[in-house]
Amino acid sequence: MEPANDDDHRANGSDHSHLAKKPKLSTRSSSLITDSEIREEFAHHQTGIARINNGSFGSCPASIIAAQKRWQLRFLQQPDDFFLNHLQKRILHSRTIIKDVINAEHVDEVSLVDNATTAAAIVLQHVGWAFAEGRFKKGDAVVMLHCAFQAVKKSIEAYVTRAGGSVIVVHLPFPLRSEEEIVAEFRKALAKGKANGKKVRLAIIDHITSMPCVVIPVRDLVKICREEGVERVFVDAAHAIGSVPVDVKEIGADFYVSNLHKWFFCPPSVAFLYCRKSPVSPDLHHPVVSHEYGNGLAIESAWIGTRDYSSQLVIPEVLEFINRFEGGIEGIRLRNHKAVIEMGQMLANAWGTSLGCPPDMSPGMAMVGLPVNLKILSDKDALNLRNHLRDHFAVEVPIHYEEIKELQDGDGYVTGYARISHQVYNKVDDYIKLKDAILQLVRDGVTCKMLHSE
Repeated sequence: MEPANDDDHRANGSDHSHLAKKPKLSTRSSSLITDSEIREEFAHHQTGIARINNGSFGSCPASIIAAQKRWQLRFLQQPDDFFLNHLQKRILHSRTIIKDVINAEHVDEVSLVDNATTAAAIVLQHVGWAFAEGRFKKGDAVVMLHCAFQAVKKSIEAYVTRAGGSVIVVHLPFPLRSEEEIVAEFRKALAKGKANGKKVRLAIIDHITSMPCVVIPVRDLVKICREEGVERVFVDAAHAIGSVPVDVKEIGADFYVSNLHKWFFCPPSVAFLYCRKSPVSPDLHHPVVSHEYGNGLAIESAWIGTRDYSSQLVIPEVLEFINRFEGGIEGIRLRNHKAVIEMGQMLANAWGTSLGCPPDMSPGMAMVGLPVNLKILSDKDALNLRNHLRDHFAVEVPIHYEEIKELQDGDGYVTGYARISHQVYNKVDDYIKLKDAILQLVRDGVTCKMLHSE
C-alpha cells in the first residue's frame, strides 16, 4: 500500500518512468479464488435477498472496501502530504491501468470521473458551447437512441437544445431479433438529421442499453457515422467494462465512457471517460471548475476540490481482485454471460415466455418476458411489481414495461420483462426464488392493478 516517491504533485500527464510495468489483465495462477472466498468477499450483502440486479449499482468486494478505507485513512492522517506528494501520482497509476484495459493509445486520453452522468455532462457541455458560439448552426442535430439513459437526455436538454441544437431520436423495436433492425433504424435517423442541408454534429450511441437491456452493434454504428459525415460520436457504455469486450481503438468513437462501479468491482462511484486525441480535445472541460482548469481534462478531473478520491485510487487493488479469477476480466465476463442466458432461459420456460433478444445481444444481463396474466400495462405497473417482489418475496430485480402501440391492452402479448443480472456472487437459488415468486402471483390470480393500493 505504500506509494512510491512522487515527482511534482501535478505530474499526472506524460511522465510514466516511475510507474510499474503494464498490468496483467488475466491470470492462470495457482492462487485462484475459491467459492468460499467469493462468499466471504460478498458476505456484507443483506442476507436472504435474491440480488439479481448487479446492473444498477454494481457490487464491491470486501477486500476492495477494506482497501478503500485504507486510502481514506491515509488522506485523513496527513492530508497535506497526501495531496502534495501522493494523490496525483496514484490517480495517474489508476488511469494507466484503465488505458491498458481498454487499449487506449495514450494515458492522456483517459480521465477518471465520478460516473457516466458526469462524463455525459462534459461531452454535451462541449457540444452546447459549439452551438452557443456559432460553430454549429442552429437546428443542426444530435442523434440518440430512444432508450438512452435519462441523465443523458436531461444533459441534452440542459446543454444542447437550449443552445439551439435539435434532437433526432432513434426508436428501436423491442423485442429484438437481430442487429440489422438496429442498423436500419439508425440509418433512418441519420438521414432525417441531414435533411434540408442540416448536419448531424453528435451521435450518442449506447454500447449496452439499460432498459430494455440490449448490446448495440456499436462498431458498426460508429463506422456508419463516419461514412455519413457525423462530426463526433459519443458512446455511452455505462454497463460495458467487465460486461462486454472494450477496445476503444477498434470501436473508433471520439468519446467513450463506462462506469467502473457496475461490472468492474470498484466502490461507488468512479468511471473513465476516453477522449480520443483530436483538435477538439483541449476544449473539453470538467463541469466543476477548480484550480486545474485549462490543464487538460484528465488533470482537471483529477482535482475538483477537496473530496474523497478513494474510489479512483483502489483500481490497482481491483485489478488484483479480478486476476484472482480464472481468465481474469474476460473469464468473469464469459461466465456471467453464460450463466445469465441459462437462468434467463430457465425462467422463460417456466413462465411460458421468451428472452427479449438473442443471447449474443445480451451482456451479463438478460430481458426475460413475464407472464401476460400479470397485466403489466404501464411503467407504474412495472414499478409496483418490482416493489412487491422486494417487499413480499425478497427479490431485487428491475421490471420493464414495453408498450404495444397497436393494441389497447396487453392481453396475449408480453408487455413486461424482468431484467436479470448475473455476477460472481449469484447462485441458482436466486433465480429459482424469482421464478417461484412470479408463478405464485400467477396462481393467486394477482394482476398489477391489484398492487396499486399497496
